[in-house]
Amino acid sequence: MDTEARQTERDRSSGSHDGTEEGSRSARSSRRLSGLPGFSGLSWGRAGLLGLVCAVFALLLSSFVVQPFLIPSGSMEPTLQVGDRVLVNKLAYRFGTAPERGDVVVFDGTGSFVQEPPGENPVTGLLHGAAAALGLAEPAETDFVKRVVGVGGDRVVCCDKGGRVEVNGRAVDERYLYAGDAPSSVPFDIAVPQGTLWVMGDHRGNSRDSRDHLGDPGGGMVPVDKVIGRADWIGWPLGRWAVLEPTGAFQDVRTPGDAAAPGGMETSGGAHG
Repeated sequence: MDTEARQTERDRSSGSHDGTEEGSRSARSSRRLSGLPGFSGLSWGRAGLLGLVCAVFALLLSSFVVQPFLIPSGSMEPTLQVGDRVLVNKLAYRFGTAPERGDVVVFDGTGSFVQEPPGENPVTGLLHGAAAALGLAEPAETDFVKRVVGVGGDRVVCCDKGGRVEVNGRAVDERYLYAGDAPSSVPFDIAVPQGTLWVMGDHRGNSRDSRDHLGDPGGGMVPVDKVIGRADWIGWPLGRWAVLEPTGAFQDVRTPGDAAAPGGMETSGGAHG
């Protein structure tokens, strides 16, 4: 009986000691995780740092490689819908390649479509610019998305006897136009200066484009160096995801050097709704 009693006492002592030790370890672990200086504070700090790194990376990517661009209007329907986020390829024209007829481009319209940028609070402008660069807000009022119809040296005329736009004397079959739209309700006959572009929306009845600025300084032409990039993909919403394939509408258009010398390059135009 004495031997059993001593064994029972040792078991109790050992159990009490192990339980105390385990509880002590749990308490120390809990204190390390909860404070001193505190696991939650460290976790939030790491999360904040990770978020900042991701935001900086996204802004750098948007500034130099691919920028999301929120479509704010129906001027490019049916190709682009209101609310689409297109991904603008900023490398498309960085290495000596110039915009081509049929490209859908995003450009800064300051000096061509907008003579003076609207004034705004610097802080508000910075925050809005960052949000727009991530595709979270509408683009700046000076940024536009249109389709290139004429490049430097081209003669662009509307309309021929069939009601179509002509480029360098060749009629263009613009199948991307909004259903029921005429190529233009405003007649024009223009010569595109070198280093500039003549651009138009696909929804011609709902697009303020080069036609509307014929009487402004620059005559509605967009300088090539104001092009931000080429819209190559629709990235959002997911149901609209698509690659913006090149159009074959301009494949038969001759280069300016091969085109017959135009006679009397006059310009005409009026207000366009």
